[in-house]
Amino acid sequence: MEASRSMEQSGNHSSVTTFVLLGLSDEKELQLILFPIFLGIYIVTFVWNLDLILLIRMDFHLHTPMYFFLSFLSFIDICYSSSISPKMLSDFLKSEKTIPFIACATQYFVGAWMALTECCLLATMAYDRYVAIGRPLQYSAIMAPGLCRKMVAGAYMSGFLSSLFEAVSCFHLYYCGPNIIQHFFCDVPQIITLSCSDPFICQTSLLLVAIFVGFGSLLVIVLSYGFIAASILKISSGRGSAKAFNTCAAHLASVTLFYGTALSVYMCPTSGHSMKQNKVLSVFYALIIPMLNPLIYSLRNKEIKSAFKRLIKKATSLPQ
Repeated sequence: MEASRSMEQSGNHSSVTTFVLLGLSDEKELQLILFPIFLGIYIVTFVWNLDLILLIRMDFHLHTPMYFFLSFLSFIDICYSSSISPKMLSDFLKSEKTIPFIACATQYFVGAWMALTECCLLATMAYDRYVAIGRPLQYSAIMAPGLCRKMVAGAYMSGFLSSLFEAVSCFHLYYCGPNIIQHFFCDVPQIITLSCSDPFICQTSLLLVAIFVGFGSLLVIVLSYGFIAASILKISSGRGSAKAFNTCAAHLASVTLFYGTALSVYMCPTSGHSMKQNKVLSVFYALIIPMLNPLIYSLRNKEIKSAFKRLIKKATSLPQ
């Protein structure tokens, strides 16, 4: 396939103003099959997460720190999926999958912002579970509404500043061609390989953000669950231990999926074979997990099921 380029001439130099996304496949027949599948995934992701946000907002029984954080996690999943899916879906129907430079930078910035914010929010939720299990008598005093709002604001601000730092340092590089991105969305590891300038500053910024935000959040999660495990071991009742573990099971499953796929995508080499593997893992990481999160948190959650039943009962009892 011949690459489509839009070049801006400046003396003997040129800069790329348009990138080409190769997508998941260059087979037209397969793209037509994948389009309804990923359209369905996006619609389900949007509807499930939006429904969970509305349910939490409407039912006062769910006005607790855990569900407060969960509503913002659902909002992140909607934004993250929406930063990738619409462009991906439109590309399935196009012969040339081009994206302007500024749009590519914006897509990466929004996606990275949501992903990094999710790291911080998952750490916040882990701390919330530790306080609930390890210090139950002080839970209401510690996890006060004001602190919860500050923690969410801090998570979003950390993600925003870290993503801005990455995006500016990486898209400030000089790109003179080729302009073909071996992916279905704009992701920096694939983009910086196209740079005609030294990517050291960009690579350093990626490393610093990964250490302080990514692994920093993971460290908070691991420590929180270490304290949670110690607290559960002190519970004499087997039933009490099981109840304490069940409050953490959904969050632990979400953390395992998120970090497991993220580490698989960003820590494996970009060889010819692993690039196809990376695309599959990226689909799971960027599109499937945002769809699964509301299901994971709702499937065995009695409070959410009860809230949903109350909502249905209230809706059916309204006068016609």
